[in-house]
Amino acid sequence: MITVSLPDGTPLELDDGATGLDAARAIGARLAEAAVAVVVDGNERDLTRELPDGATLSVITKDSEPGRHVLRHSAAHIMAQAVLDLFDGATFAIGPAIEDGFYYDFDIGRAFTPEDVERVEIRMAEIVAEDQPFERAEISKSEALELFADHPFKMEIIESVEESEGAAGDAVSLYKNLEFVDLCRGPHLSSTGRLPAFKLLRTAGAYWRGDENRPQLQRIYGTAWESRKAQSDYLDRLEEARKRDHRKLGAELDLFSFPSELGSGLAVWHPKGALVRTIMEDYSRRTHLSHGYEIVVTPHIARSHLWETSGHLEFYAEAMYPPMELDDGDEYLLKPMNCPFHILIYQSRSRSYRELPLRFFELGTVYRYERSGVIHGLLRARGFTQDDAHIFCLESDLADELKSLLEFVLMVWSDFGFEEVEADLSTKPEKYVGRDDLWEKATEALRDAVEETSIPYAVAEGEGAFYGPKIDIHVRDAIGRRWQVGTLQVDFAQPENFALEFTSSNNTRERPVMIHRALMGSIERFFAILIEHYAGALPGWLSPVQATIVPVADRHVEYANEVAAGLRGAGLRVEVDDHDDTVGEKIRKAITMKHPAVLVVGDDDVDVDTAGFRLRGAEERRGMALAEIVDELVQFCKPPR
Repeated sequence: MITVSLPDGTPLELDDGATGLDAARAIGARLAEAAVAVVVDGNERDLTRELPDGATLSVITKDSEPGRHVLRHSAAHIMAQAVLDLFDGATFAIGPAIEDGFYYDFDIGRAFTPEDVERVEIRMAEIVAEDQPFERAEISKSEALELFADHPFKMEIIESVEESEGAAGDAVSLYKNLEFVDLCRGPHLSSTGRLPAFKLLRTAGAYWRGDENRPQLQRIYGTAWESRKAQSDYLDRLEEARKRDHRKLGAELDLFSFPSELGSGLAVWHPKGALVRTIMEDYSRRTHLSHGYEIVVTPHIARSHLWETSGHLEFYAEAMYPPMELDDGDEYLLKPMNCPFHILIYQSRSRSYRELPLRFFELGTVYRYERSGVIHGLLRARGFTQDDAHIFCLESDLADELKSLLEFVLMVWSDFGFEEVEADLSTKPEKYVGRDDLWEKATEALRDAVEETSIPYAVAEGEGAFYGPKIDIHVRDAIGRRWQVGTLQVDFAQPENFALEFTSSNNTRERPVMIHRALMGSIERFFAILIEHYAGALPGWLSPVQATIVPVADRHVEYANEVAAGLRGAGLRVEVDDHDDTVGEKIRKAITMKHPAVLVVGDDDVDVDTAGFRLRGAEERRGMALAEIVDELVQFCKPPR
């Protein structure tokens, strides 16, 4: 007999040679049915592997995120098997599980067609129906190189395997189902028949290792879920997301565009989009000024020496554009970050402890060289504007400052209509700068701040930046998607790199602590998230046109313009639709353009100062007094602060 411990410490006795599945069955039949893997002493393992005596065990179920990861990873292997079955000479590269799905990269000598994908999905269904067992094995690197001799991408992976990645020595782990073999550390489902639901979604090109100088492969994306219902719900959300795509709505609502003449990842803002952007930026300036920030402005380029001092040329060069040599003999670089400029402002004169915390804020445009394959509208662009702040404070003020920053974050997201806020706390990585005691202090200060503001959070062990721990802020949109938006980062490196100092109360020279903080992350990206969250129907205070006035006939245009003037006098953004369309067509156009309010004026309104009034989400009210309309519309479109 062997004994394992459950998560609550309860001992569970099992026969010698018992597996994770045996343990799940001993706990209960329903758990065994839902089980897809187990965690043994902190490591995920297949259900079919024997359990060691004295181990601590927990069961991973298919409806949990780790369980879905196992489902999707297994689905990726099944897809690879199907592709190699169907396409002579096909080779394969990598196929991980990702959020909500999986993908695999292949080389079949050409791009996949929709008919190809359909064939792959049919073959996958056959493999699932055959209920082929996933069998784990370990072989030496030399044996693995021989086994995968016809698959150059797999051979490259095997060559790069380090001792820590294998089971022992130079061992390489792999999984077989029938004649199909793939490299993998697992875990996998016990058999292909345990995959409840899957669907292939789309194809794309992808460079091997993400390097545009390496071969271009063909990627197939798919999704897999614990039940057909869960998958159907996801596909419904996916369809809703397509309808909300900011690139589609941006064109339909005449907000922005991406002219090919500009190049990939660069947008031009049309009048209505630029107006919304200006409203967002004005909100940002107002709120920062009212919360103790000082606005600064910095240039778009700087000498390469600045980026050497900051460390960006060492740690961030791949995301920077090539240098420009100017007639003064120096090399200049477009800025990927605003922080070195704010540091120079801090350095411009001596500082006293009485000035701290010092909070600099800038709507600063930065430029980053993003690979063409990852460009995605405004969400991933090559030029964008950050609502960037850098705070210089005493070590003793760090905890209070971080708490204040998180309260600021919650206020801003609430103002824009996001109530579900989450956080990731990223801790010290293997390679870092700064004192251990400062890392511990900063990490605990971040933890205390996020707990005190009651933001749900997860700890991302070892995921902090090399210069300090951080909190990444996420919001959930109207259809449940999680977006990373703001970030708070404690930085021990830059104060050292630039030898920042202040005069203490004891008249000694000390280093300040530096905090990097962005709320929206970038104006462009946040704009895209807002458009998708609201499906284009922005709140009244953000809408570029808050009311459309529709004259019933040409003789009512003069009165319509008088009504428009009155609404503009109340601070509202108004347009009169005097085109040669029917009243119904004009109303439909205003609704399609997501305008919050429509006023219709005709003969019955001209002499008595009334209008028909339709507010978003409400029925039309005819003969409504203009004064009453103005009051209601002003309230509906009132900015949050």
